[in-house]
Amino acid sequence: MERKKDPSKAFPFLETISREQKPRCRGKTMVLDKGLGLNQAQDLMEAAEFIDIIKLGWTTPRFFAEDSIERKIRLYKEHDIVVGNGGTMLEMIWQQGRLDQFLTYCRGIGFELIEVSNGLFAMTPEEKAQVIKMAKASGFQVTSEVGKKDPAEDRKLSLQDRISEARRDLQAGASWVIIEAREGGRGLGVYDDAGVLKQEMARMLASEIGIERIMFEAPEKNQQASLIMLFGCQVNLGNIRPEDVIPLETLRRGMRGDTWGKL
Repeated sequence: MERKKDPSKAFPFLETISREQKPRCRGKTMVLDKGLGLNQAQDLMEAAEFIDIIKLGWTTPRFFAEDSIERKIRLYKEHDIVVGNGGTMLEMIWQQGRLDQFLTYCRGIGFELIEVSNGLFAMTPEEKAQVIKMAKASGFQVTSEVGKKDPAEDRKLSLQDRISEARRDLQAGASWVIIEAREGGRGLGVYDDAGVLKQEMARMLASEIGIERIMFEAPEKNQQASLIMLFGCQVNLGNIRPEDVIPLETLRRGMRGDTWGKL
């Protein structure tokens, strides 16, 4: 990997692995905002250059004043961060038959990204494809999520089930696919019950879907390090905690013991 010095940062003589600048085609970092206040969001913007996407988790925006959410979205967008919804909210809206109203509202408050998932409510492939198409036709960038919230239900999905669903979602208009792991990262998708990466499964998903079109939810450091070691620093990683943005970047750049001298 190419290494360089960055004179704009402290300790400018310390070389780091080079990374694409925003807007990145790969190596995206998606942060999970679980209800940050505006002051907390402002503090987070000190790390804005390392954040590509912020997802307002599940239904948390429902418990804030509309003006507060709009101001936070504007703040994120001013720092070239794409902002979107949590898939759980969309699923609940879909189940209530209010998708058109939801998309109109999302556009009004400034969302640019819509996440479409079926981890809570069962959607047929045709229904999920239709939701993706509606969101895309409404002017949003769309991402889909593959996997179930319930570990018992998620285990029923074979590797081929996940690959087939991902391909259908991409064909319907999704820009990339997220592999479900929730905020805990255990017993779902590419992680076993201890949160350890199933490397062969991850490798097959990336191979069949395309590494640039897949995002692995990876809330824990060991998961982030394992995926970076497997795919390199340009792997797309999601459900990153706000306080872990800089620690993750040190992993990506080979500036932490877990990845030092290994990339």
